Amino acid sequence: MSDTEKKTAVITGAAGGIGQAISRQFIANGFRVIAGDADQAGLDRLAAKLNRSEQTVWDKAGDLRNKAYCEELIDYAVQTTGRLDVLVNNAGIITRGNILETTDEDWERTFDINLTSIFYTCRKAIGHMKGYGGGAIVNIASCWGLYPGPGHAAYCTSKAAVASFSKCLGRDHAPDGIRVNAVCPNEVNTPMIRTGFVRRGFDPDTAIAELNKSVPLGRIAEPEDIADVVFFLCSDAARYIAGTAVEVNGAKPVY
Repeated sequence: MSDTEKKTAVITGAAGGIGQAISRQFIANGFRVIAGDADQAGLDRLAAKLNRSEQTVWDKAGDLRNKAYCEELIDYAVQTTGRLDVLVNNAGIITRGNILETTDEDWERTFDINLTSIFYTCRKAIGHMKGYGGGAIVNIASCWGLYPGPGHAAYCTSKAAVASFSKCLGRDHAPDGIRVNAVCPNEVNTPMIRTGFVRRGFDPDTAIAELNKSVPLGRIAEPEDIADVVFFLCSDAARYIAGTAVEVNGAKPVY
């Protein structure tokens, strides 16, 4: 397969636990990856791991709260590889607190990163994809957006908006050959969730073990469980799936 025949995927939050797993999955299936994240050191480590035999990852660090960065990330993919086939909006933050505990800054930062950045990247990507025969977009929402849990007012609302926004785009742009879907995980065993436990004074291994007991399938998700579903939705195997939100939760209710 020539370089021009290889498909290109843009992945945000690529340095995180789920983002790394998604990047590995796409590269294992012959894609080139444009990796975005605010963590340049994390992107450097990801590229070092995945570019050992040949260059398959190009990274571009930046702040998703910046509209220019969101749009430049998409343009960079097209300029670097000559095409754009897939966009995975994986980056996101978890903001805890009820409304009385949520500051203006908490609310604005949560929506800037979890939702507004997706508006900018999707708008730019769809503009490219329309002119080149279509593509696939997956936005990472959350089961907590579909079924809001307690004490996460900003997070749950932002993720609900991501799920709804993805359905809107799916319906609007299916005629353009662009399939847009959302993936909605519940808890995932990532450094982010473990750091959150430490911050709240819990032993992360003990906390994960307790969470595992709450899942009918016997454990919370690993990053690879989410990455497999993301890749499926971007593949030809999901050619008739558009405008939907897929729950990946091991049959566990939110609470």
